[in-house]
Amino acid sequence: MARQRAQHLAKERTRPPIQKAMPMNESIHPYSKIAQDGLWRQNAGLVQLLGLCPLLAISTSMVNGVSLGLATALVMALASGGVALVRNLIPNEIRIPIFIIIIAVLVTVVEMLMNVYFRELYLVLGIFIPLIVTNCIVLARVEAFAAKTPVLPSMYDGLMMGLGLTGVLAVLGGTRELVGGGTLLAGIDLVFPGTSSWALLGQDYPGFLLAILPPGAFIGLGLLIAGKNWIDERRARARPLPKRAPQAG
Repeated sequence: MARQRAQHLAKERTRPPIQKAMPMNESIHPYSKIAQDGLWRQNAGLVQLLGLCPLLAISTSMVNGVSLGLATALVMALASGGVALVRNLIPNEIRIPIFIIIIAVLVTVVEMLMNVYFRELYLVLGIFIPLIVTNCIVLARVEAFAAKTPVLPSMYDGLMMGLGLTGVLAVLGGTRELVGGGTLLAGIDLVFPGTSSWALLGQDYPGFLLAILPPGAFIGLGLLIAGKNWIDERRARARPLPKRAPQAG
């Protein structure tokens, strides 16, 4: 009996120490990876292809696209933070309706603020501001990331995803505006009174109607997706291949 006890104590001494699990609020979330995913690798408009209705409909000018994109980014950041804050209190069976209520409250606040401070721009964007509630990217990130992650990483993820979508709206809207009408930043006076758009292609530019129409939005988005895939492929080819371990002879 004494011999078995001595063997057991010897095994306990040689056993490696058990590493304590890190608390949830101390878990490591690489913010650089979150930013790269939101802005490029998992871009909502070019990779996930979510929120295409406002992306294609409102991107007739850069000002409209950036304005809606920034409003969406603000809602995503606040909604992700709010859901992450109460994620342990929400029953799993009714989480989706509660997520939508949180998003709807924040969208209502943003809509009212825009109506007060940017009345003319609010009238231009119209129904697409309240439609942020039904935007797939907002609910998707809340469900996939914020419901499982602490507050600060969740807010940062929502902000980066929203800014990634804003970038796509800016490029697509600016391209369609420039090709379609020869101008850039049309409607900037709605945000900054006293400013005016730039007629980059001259006053005699006849315009290209297809770029402003819905088919132009689909064509422009397709070109942006193709461009991103081309860049990713070039970067993958330029990346050095991992060295293989020498085989034993």
